[in-house]
Parts: sequence; C-alpha cells; structure tokens
Amino acid sequence: MSAVPSAFERDSNDNSPLYLQVARKLVKDVRDGRYRVDQALPSERLLSEQLDISRVTARKAIDQLVDQGLVVRRRGSGNYVAPRIEQPLSTLSSFSEQLEQRGYRPSSTWLKREIVLATTDEQLALGLPHNSRVARLERLRLADDVAMAYEISVIPATLLPRPQDVTASLYAHLDRGGHLPVRAIQHIRAMNAPALLAERLGVPEGRAVLYITRTGYLASGVAVELTHSYCRSDHYDFVAEMNRTVS
Repeated sequence: MSAVPSAFERDSNDNSPLYLQVARKLVKDVRDGRYRVDQALPSERLLSEQLDISRVTARKAIDQLVDQGLVVRRRGSGNYVAPRIEQPLSTLSSFSEQLEQRGYRPSSTWLKREIVLATTDEQLALGLPHNSRVARLERLRLADDVAMAYEISVIPATLLPRPQDVTASLYAHLDRGGHLPVRAIQHIRAMNAPALLAERLGVPEGRAVLYITRTGYLASGVAVELTHSYCRSDHYDFVAEMNRTVS
C-alpha cells in the first residue's frame, strides 16, 4: 500500500511550473523516508486528489522523479521508489555485501560465465603470461530486481577453473577458495552509455553512467581480480572521508 504524501501548498513566490513544485515535494518525501525503497507511490489519480492538482500535473511530477532515477515504473503495477547505494571509497566490499548491509536483496542476471584467452590488457592488469586463460563473468547486478550495474569480472583460470559454479557473490566464492582480495585499486570516471549498454541498464542512450575499473590483490600482492563496472549514476553515490594533515 502506498503512503500518503505530506501536505502540499503552492508557493506563490515560486515562478517554476506547478509540476516541478510537486516533484520537489515528492523528492523531499522520498529522501525524508516517507516512502520506503520498493514502496509504491500513490497513483496519478490519488495524487491529484490528495494534493488538489490535475492528473496531468501529477503525471508530469512523477515523470521528473523517473527521469532522476528516484522512481521506477513497472508496467501494469505502478511507480516504485528505486534503491540507491552510498558506497564508501575507503572500504573494499562486494556488491552483494553493500546491498545486504542496506537492506536490499542482491541478485544477478548472468550473461556469460566462460573460460577464454586473456586479452593483452587483462594480462597486464593481472600480471599473467602470454596465452593465459581467464574466467570471464558478465552479468547485470540488481537490487530488489532493479538493474543497478553491468559488470565484467576477470579472474585467472587457475583460481576459478569453473566460473559456472559462481551463482551469487563472486567475493564469497573466492573467499571459500582462499583467494579473496584484501586490497584494490579503483579508477572511476563518467561516460555516456552507448546503445547496448543503455538497453541493458534500462536508461536512455547517451545517459551518463559511472565506469569503474577495479584491480583486486591478495595480501601477497598478487592480482586476482579485474572488474569493469558500468553503474547507473542515478542509483549510486560514492562517499569519501577526507582529513587535513596538520603540520
């Protein structure tokens, strides 16, 4: 059942369109916790009645939340509050661990799990000799069934000879084999999603996404993981704590 939105009063001093005022009010309700993750917003009809606005205004306000990634539409079901992850940059953890810590249900849609020859870039990143074979795992990462990221992970085949055995968390699988990374170097940049990536993530072509490359290492310094992640920027926040050195 959807919650009732907080009271809304038109601001006569605000020259922006009414639907934007309503959209900002709904954003505040979401961020204040009035609506929980995966909870349905009121329908356009109910929203128009509760806030004394037209259905067209209600629809355009909800459209704004969908465009911002705060709400996802489910055909034939309604509009639901989307999950969002705050990921600290100082902690090495898996996607599944991040979601479970925040009360989301992680899952994956597997696209590939195969043993292949390593590319030149993969050989360099993982310190592998020429013609080495690697396990390549390609999947969509989901939180409460919402696509959050498209991910390609590459592991030396000597450490993961049967990639099809990975059914949930890759880090949990590596941990069971004694190959869990304890340190990683991560590079983050923005890019515009080409057509295929946009289709996989369910965003418009050209939408900005976060492209993250991570190389994970054992305590011995041996590289065991190369992961490329393409994350929906509307669902991810990266947080870093910084301290000034006092001389």
